[in-house]
Amino acid sequence: MGRDRCSYAGSVARTRPVGVVTRGTTNPNRLRRCDRWLAGPASWRLRRSVDPPVVVDLGYGASPVTAVELHERLRRVRPDVEVVGIEIEPDRVAAGRALARPGLSFRRGGFEVPLDGRSATVVRAFNVLRQYDEAEVADAWATVSSRLTPDGLLVDGTCDELGRLSTWVAVEPGGPVSLTLSWHLRGLETPSVIAERLPKALIHRNVPGEGVHVWLADVDRHWARSASHAAYGVRQRFLATAQALRDAGWPLLDGPSRWRLGELTVAWDAVAPGSRPAAHQGP
Repeated sequence: MGRDRCSYAGSVARTRPVGVVTRGTTNPNRLRRCDRWLAGPASWRLRRSVDPPVVVDLGYGASPVTAVELHERLRRVRPDVEVVGIEIEPDRVAAGRALARPGLSFRRGGFEVPLDGRSATVVRAFNVLRQYDEAEVADAWATVSSRLTPDGLLVDGTCDELGRLSTWVAVEPGGPVSLTLSWHLRGLETPSVIAERLPKALIHRNVPGEGVHVWLADVDRHWARSASHAAYGVRQRFLATAQALRDAGWPLLDGPSRWRLGELTVAWDAVAPGSRPAAHQGP
C-alpha cells in the first residue's frame, strides 16, 4: 500500500483507501527488532492508555504474519491491546481475516487509517514509504499522525528481508523525534552497511554535508577505533562504540540496555535532512 498521486487534502474523508498496493514482501520475524522496541522503550504509550490501546500494522503485505506477531508481542505488555492490520489489497485483507481472533482484526484501508472514529496509539508502517518519492514523506507522516492519540506514535521503518538490518523514524503528532538503527551484531563488519536500509526520508540524504552521512561515518569511525574490544565479543565492541559516540556529543536517546541489543537511537534533529552536525565529526 501507499499513497496515490493526488493531494492528501481531505484524504481522511475519502471512502477510497489512500494509497497504492506495495510489493508486499514479508517474512516471519522480519519486524522483530521494531516489535522489541515497541514492547520496550515505547511501551509507556500502551501502558498509559486508559482505554484498550489500538495498534495498527499499516501495509503488512502479502502475508499477515507481522500483524499476528505484533499482537503476540504487545499483549505481553498490555493484555487488552487491539492490533488492526490494514492493507489496501482486498485479497491480503481476506488472508488476514482468516487469522483474526480477539484483539486482532484486519480491514481494508490506507494512510487514512480507518478505525471507525477511534485514534491509534501506535501505527507501524514498515517498508511502505520506501517505494515513494522523498517529497511525499512529510504529507504521509502528517496524514497518519492526524489519526493518532495525542501521545501516539507513527513508526516509519525499513529493514532487509530477514530483519537483520532495520531502521525506523519515530514520528509523534508534532513531528519526527528520533531515528533508530538496529543491527544483527554477529558477523557485522562495517555498521554503515545499514545505510541501504535507511527510511525514505533519509536514504537519499546519505551524502557529504548531510547530518545522516556524518552520523554513519562517525559510527564507522568509532567502530574501527573500538576494534580492541572485539577480543571480549562483538557486543562489547558495540557498547564501546556507542559510548564513544555519546562522548563525542551525539544526542543518543538510549543507553547500554539497548546498545547490548545492537540498537542505537539518536535524536532526529541531529540527522534530519539539511542538518549539519559538524561538531561531531572529530579528527
